[in-house]
Amino acid sequence: MISRLTQTQLALTEQLITYQQEDGSFKLCFESGTMTDAYMLLLLSHVNQEYDLQKKLAYRLLRTQSEHGYWKLYEDDLGHLSSTIEAYTALYISGFAKKSDPSMKAAESFIVKKGGVEQAHIATKTLLALHHLYPWPTLFPLPLFLIQLPKWMPFSFYRYSAYVKTHFAALLILGHTRFHVKRKHNRHIQHLYISSKHLQLRKRKRTKLSSYTKAAFQKAETYLLHHIEQDGTLHSYSSGTLLMFYALLALGYKKQSPIMEQALEGLKTHLYTEGKEGHIQNSPSTIWDTALIATAIQQTNTVEKQTTIAASVHYILANQQENGGWGFSTSNSINPDVDDTHACLRLLSSHLHLAETKRAWRAGFSWLLSRQNRDGGWAAFEKDSRAALFIPLENGTDTIMDPSSPDLTGRTLECLGNYGHLSAKHPAVEKAIKWLEKHQQKDGNWQGRWGVSYIYGTWAAVTGMRAVGVPIENESLQHARRWLESIQLLDGGWGESCKSDVEQRFIPLQFSTVVHTAWALDALISLYDRPTKQMEDALTLLMDWVRTSSIRSTYPTGGGLPGQFYIHYHSYPLLWPLVTFTNYKHKYVKTKAK
Repeated sequence: MISRLTQTQLALTEQLITYQQEDGSFKLCFESGTMTDAYMLLLLSHVNQEYDLQKKLAYRLLRTQSEHGYWKLYEDDLGHLSSTIEAYTALYISGFAKKSDPSMKAAESFIVKKGGVEQAHIATKTLLALHHLYPWPTLFPLPLFLIQLPKWMPFSFYRYSAYVKTHFAALLILGHTRFHVKRKHNRHIQHLYISSKHLQLRKRKRTKLSSYTKAAFQKAETYLLHHIEQDGTLHSYSSGTLLMFYALLALGYKKQSPIMEQALEGLKTHLYTEGKEGHIQNSPSTIWDTALIATAIQQTNTVEKQTTIAASVHYILANQQENGGWGFSTSNSINPDVDDTHACLRLLSSHLHLAETKRAWRAGFSWLLSRQNRDGGWAAFEKDSRAALFIPLENGTDTIMDPSSPDLTGRTLECLGNYGHLSAKHPAVEKAIKWLEKHQQKDGNWQGRWGVSYIYGTWAAVTGMRAVGVPIENESLQHARRWLESIQLLDGGWGESCKSDVEQRFIPLQFSTVVHTAWALDALISLYDRPTKQMEDALTLLMDWVRTSSIRSTYPTGGGLPGQFYIHYHSYPLLWPLVTFTNYKHKYVKTKAK
């Protein structure tokens, strides 16, 4: 088995290297559902640009529709209403499908059966309102005073995470102007309504703005303009950039103005193409993928790959931000986060003999430590986020709040221990361990925020605690071990449904995924001095599964917004098994050799 393990490691390494670019980065797709494609198709159709790109987006929308007529976010999803409404609307309004098409009739039937457009998510209703297909609410749920309040006040706009501010700044303008574009045809979606009260769509009335409203709009506009990246996108998010485009139209900007053209060009750089299809990535994962992949290759100790790793180190150094942290995308120069920073630090630790790398590593390490919350954990974007939640928005808690999470805390601990050489005696580490122990679920798992979900959080917490020297005998770790072993599936691996983060409990899949199996096995490797029979069997299965492409490798394992947004990282089914194989080999092959 050891020979096969080595061969599999080498094959995965060679496959990953094919994705490396000239600048040292690794570019793989950050694939999500249909939201960004539908938004982009509607926008391009409105501005009458890029017909070939429109066709690519339409092809993907048509291909991803299920045989039952609905669109879904993941394999075991029995239809996602908002995604179905968005995809249907984009295809119909842009002219790539007709109401009478059998596939569209099937989608219409599903939408009506589920309660119609009225039951859609607020983000979907916003998209429709922008195209005069659904009325803006009489009382917009985001009050203007949010952006007028100073940061020290609990409800202030400025207390929210950068991700939230990116979207809220545009929404404040759009919702309070009740803006919509002028449609060039009479197509509508009133047949998707259930209640007649929404059938009357009034044209926007231009009224004189009060000085208070003008001041609020000016602050929102200033925020947008000051956070545009060099590529024209807003904080490198497609969703935020699309909303910004409409918001600037609402403020009187012309479609042909440089800032608008740059925004469109920036959005086009997020395009991933495969054959006839195109997908607008919400935020390309280039820095994240590069740091993770290059580190995974580095850990195999393959001497011939040092040039590959050095090129990635150079790329990561070039993208460090002024405060020492790193962001998710190459174009993200002003919004660092904890996850990307600890990922980059792992890679740089292999080149600390170079002065430039050592300086960058120290700056990043200091920034990472400084982001620890007072409760002992780490969050993604904000430190000690205390934004008060009073806004009646769906997923409000998931978007507005940025609390400490087990996955961020566990992965940070793993970096501090294995790469920063801090132990459980360090004050910051001690606080983090206590936070994790306090937030362990009754059945022994931890819930992850940015991965799916309990397997991800448990893997992060377990490997993090072990990295800083928490002994295997620790009751929290043993409780986690028992849980991981109890959820192993009949096919020998592990798999978790995206439904888990909505239900707030672990929901198994009927099949194992490559990524969940790699995470679970890696956690168990850190908890056993010698592999069990079940671990050896799972390892063999994982070596089989990485050789073929199936739902095991394409099921989403990245988390974004519970019930609304999940990610299939194309890098994950390659890099996480490689990490697990390497850790298995480093720990157990040496043991057997003795």
